[in-house]
Amino acid sequence: MNGKSPFSSSLWRWAGAVLPPLALICLFELLHNQQDLMSAWVFGGMSHLEQALGRLCALVPFSVGELLLILFLIFCLVWLLRGVILLIRQREPLSFVKRLCALGAVFLWVWAGVCWLWNAAYYVPSFAQRSGLETQSYSVETLAAVTEYFAQNAARLSTQMERDSEGHFAENPSACFDRGVNIYDNLSSEFPCLSMKSVEAKPLLCSTLQSRLGFTGIYSPITGEANVNVDAPACLLPATIAHEMSHQRMVALEDEANFVGIAACVTSNDPVFQYSGYLMGLIHLCNALYPVAPDMWYEIAGRYFTPELSTDWNDNNEYWAERSSPVEEKASEVYDNFLKHNDQELGIRSYGACVDLLVTYFS
Repeated sequence: MNGKSPFSSSLWRWAGAVLPPLALICLFELLHNQQDLMSAWVFGGMSHLEQALGRLCALVPFSVGELLLILFLIFCLVWLLRGVILLIRQREPLSFVKRLCALGAVFLWVWAGVCWLWNAAYYVPSFAQRSGLETQSYSVETLAAVTEYFAQNAARLSTQMERDSEGHFAENPSACFDRGVNIYDNLSSEFPCLSMKSVEAKPLLCSTLQSRLGFTGIYSPITGEANVNVDAPACLLPATIAHEMSHQRMVALEDEANFVGIAACVTSNDPVFQYSGYLMGLIHLCNALYPVAPDMWYEIAGRYFTPELSTDWNDNNEYWAERSSPVEEKASEVYDNFLKHNDQELGIRSYGACVDLLVTYFS
């Protein structure tokens, strides 16, 4: 006998499982407002690690991050179900409590990873600060002028897109993923902070579920992968690819990621990405213009909305209207709280704040 009691051994195992992630979480909460330290970690370590992981995961055609998430959720479900079965059969509540605690320890490790592999990016200088593209106040007339510019270009390009017999956008999605690696070439020359060796985005297997939750894509910091919902309207797929790829470049804030994705598309040499970018930007701009100047919005729509552009506009609106549900609202609420927890005061509404950057850049 070694003199150690089973209780002592068990206590040390629990301490080894729980204390390290707790220490990492506490350390993050203690240091996350130290911008210099966060910048040193994000740009000196985290970004390089995630880009390396992204290139490694690019060796397989599917999303490794999505697969890991599915396996993790299955593990949690099986673990809990087995615990319930054992509780019913053996009537040992302590064993079930231990299972819950073990699962809690796993979630602590996951949250520690999220903190240090993604949340840290919320506390570094923003893209606007790193690029020098600071937003300023502007008039309704300036907003209308930029909206008109986007409508004009979207209308011009809408007639050049491949379409089916009913006039719906029909460009090849696979080709968009292949060509997406070159989309940032021109914008990166203008803003060196976006420079990196591009890693191709990937389609999500559970895209339909993503739509039900109200998401068009998700970035996986654990694997460095930009994952895109391919069930959503294809006309916005290229712009969504560019948006998710902006996260690979450590553009964490959603409003900035929207702007960067749109700017990458419209400054690229690819007409399909240009059109998708102008359409995405037009949606954001119109959402901002209509409440303050509906007459101007109707004038722009009446002048520039071609039948092709109108079809894509309506397809997108109808798609998301059909999938609106309490589940989608709850998912949005959860993500809104996640953003606000990381000091993003606008929460999910920050997606609309990209208008300021669009007006600043394109006016």
